[in-house]
Amino acid sequence: MAGLVQGKVALVTGGGSGIGRATSIIFAREGAKVAVADVNLDGCEETAAMIRQRGGEACVIGCDVARSAQVQSMVEQVVRTYGRLDFGFNNAGVSPTGGRIGEIDEADWDRVIAINLTGVWLCMKYELAQMVAQGGGVIINTASIMGLVGERRTGAYCAAKHGVVGLTKTAALEYANKNIRVNAVCPGSTMTPMMRRGLDRDPRLEEAYKKSHPLGRLGTPEDIGEAVMWMCSDEASFVTGVALPVDGGYIAH
Repeated sequence: MAGLVQGKVALVTGGGSGIGRATSIIFAREGAKVAVADVNLDGCEETAAMIRQRGGEACVIGCDVARSAQVQSMVEQVVRTYGRLDFGFNNAGVSPTGGRIGEIDEADWDRVIAINLTGVWLCMKYELAQMVAQGGGVIINTASIMGLVGERRTGAYCAAKHGVVGLTKTAALEYANKNIRVNAVCPGSTMTPMMRRGLDRDPRLEEAYKKSHPLGRLGTPEDIGEAVMWMCSDEASFVTGVALPVDGGYIAH
């Protein structure tokens, strides 16, 4: 039986680990050819190998999403390799920096905004141009529950993720008449390698995170990937401009 996105082409940034890796594998499981992009080429190769071991098709692209020329080249490489771009999952990001608003180092602020916000915009810029030219497509941006609410000591991250939600809604309005849907996924606390590094520094946080999510657990990368898959599929053909929490009930507080 054909998958939900059989024969389509997906680009996943941040595909070398975590949510990006899980979503890349899910795209391939459902029949898509997957371009796995990341600054971490070794991680990309591992993800692509996992896809191929399962009988899927994948290519690897090195890209720093904060650099316009690299992003443009990434999209061009996808089209050269597979002929089109049906889905862009703009997922690459870095973790929050500590400190209250008045304590954030300017270099830390610039890095978080450059990757988590400007990087998403740059990906959208070049993906949208390709999708307009070919007659349609779907973009999913990784925001966060912190793109929907505030959180102490994560000012740069919250600002970036709120910005991603705003970009998503605006692009959905601007490109709806071009047969392009644009949505965001807003993960709750999810057990990614980035999360694990934080918990290794302070193991007490794990129980606190679990308690803050009414379902009583952390999310898995696959939880997020399945939601992204659904939003890309024709099952969600009337869904655009949405920032979808996948958060175990966190936002329902």
